[in-house]
Amino acid sequence: MPAQLSCDVLVIGSGICGATLAERAARSGAAVLILEAGPRVTREQLVLRYRNAPRKGDWMAPYPPAPWAPHPVYQNDAGSRTDQATGRIAGREGAQKGNGYLVQAGPYPYPAEYIRVVGGTTWHWAAQAWRNLPNDFRLKSLYGVGRDWPLSYEELEPYYYQAEVKLGVSGAPNTGSPRARPFPMQPVAEAWAMRRFRERLAPGGYPVVSNTTARNSRPYGGRPPCCGANNCQPICPIDAQYHGGLAVAEAEQAGARVSPNSVVYRIEHDDRGRIVAVHYFDPDKRSHRVTARTFILAANGIESPKLLLMSTSAKYPGGIANSSGMVGRNLMDHPSSSLTFDAADELWLGRGPQSPASINTLRDGPFRSERAAYRLDFTNISQVRAATEDLIAAGVYGAELERQLRLKAAHQCNVKNVIEVLPHPENRISLSALKDAWGIPQPQVHYSIDAYVEKGMAAARRDYARIAQLMGGTNLRYTPDGQYANNQHITGTLSMGRDPKDSVVDAFGRTHDHPNLFVVGTGVMPTSATSNSTLTAVALALRTAEHIDNA
Repeated sequence: MPAQLSCDVLVIGSGICGATLAERAARSGAAVLILEAGPRVTREQLVLRYRNAPRKGDWMAPYPPAPWAPHPVYQNDAGSRTDQATGRIAGREGAQKGNGYLVQAGPYPYPAEYIRVVGGTTWHWAAQAWRNLPNDFRLKSLYGVGRDWPLSYEELEPYYYQAEVKLGVSGAPNTGSPRARPFPMQPVAEAWAMRRFRERLAPGGYPVVSNTTARNSRPYGGRPPCCGANNCQPICPIDAQYHGGLAVAEAEQAGARVSPNSVVYRIEHDDRGRIVAVHYFDPDKRSHRVTARTFILAANGIESPKLLLMSTSAKYPGGIANSSGMVGRNLMDHPSSSLTFDAADELWLGRGPQSPASINTLRDGPFRSERAAYRLDFTNISQVRAATEDLIAAGVYGAELERQLRLKAAHQCNVKNVIEVLPHPENRISLSALKDAWGIPQPQVHYSIDAYVEKGMAAARRDYARIAQLMGGTNLRYTPDGQYANNQHITGTLSMGRDPKDSVVDAFGRTHDHPNLFVVGTGVMPTSATSNSTLTAVALALRTAEHIDNA
């Protein structure tokens, strides 16, 4: 590839949002180039890596980082692994020490995981594609906490539907989010365990519904329906589940070009503040410069602010798009606590999607002025591995191991929460003094859990106890207080807003400081609400794409 390139639209990052916008721009006739720091991967390659991984519980095993594009990989011996089958945390100390890439500044560990490859982190996700609730956009106005969004649910609703059609979303109608049109597909067939949860919990006031997911329940988009392999994370083996790799393929079919292994390290501007070029390293650390008319930053909620903060100049000493000082600030995610218990029924988790059903009636209400709202999510991951590890650790072997394993594999189950976090400027991504192998600063994380979340966790614990009671549960094991799993829903670090003094981008994702620089991804969301963030991010990206087309 030559040392200098040019295009109409340059997209930094090939995740699901960047690829979606690139496809739209290419279909409008623009010359589009996507720069991706990591390498290309294929589904077949990822499936093989996972099958051959020595640690079957390590969901990051199929995604080893490239030397020039490091990303977080938390290992069992780091003491910070979340047990993927139960949601329990293995320990806090290792997470606080970090993993050689994310530098933990505390006071609470933030063990985020994401992937730097062509297609991004949705190669590895649960495919949950929830819409926010209308009141999530007016948190400050209604409840006096957090922030209001610079747009309403009603404004975003048409783009939610466009995103659902693109991703192939299946879901039940009673999600709490108003809809103008039905889902593209009915839900995937209900797992036996989820039926028992639904039947037992409904009389107790807990309606269990099928999760809204970007997963085929019938042939759709040239892809097959879910086969129930129970392998959604770390990789769907048959592409029944939509992911960023598919989005990139669609962008390329529309005419966009993709340059993998291209690590952007600086954004260049002119005297007027317009962005004129970006600079990137290839795997041999040769520098290249790319010019364009319109620039789209779509790296993710950590790598995007990192790049902006790195791109300093005399005119912008605090970095690109950072006149407000808000780049990297207001970091949010969805911490989770959980309860693992043995149900009275034989549930035999492990057939069908790993996360197929949830309770969604606890997401909103006047209580949000005092404590966090949450969804409750049920695990359908096979319990065989987790139960085996627990029993061996307890010294159980031989015939007794087989007896107890059969019992636990049939009855052990889990419920967790997905809880909202409020935006706080002190929770942030900054540049550390440490450098990666290419001399680029590693991101540093400043993170804490406030009383608003802790009060929500206490409320969730009461719901867990009632759910266990309704399920005839025994052997209850709660998440230890203060040891919460992380859900990798990185939001808030590039928040949108009306006021350039306290936000980074406007309601269309355009940076306040640079008229031809746009940001897409979960980082632009001003609040986290209680929904997995991908669908909202894709809907916002589609709205940004339309705005650019009409400009």
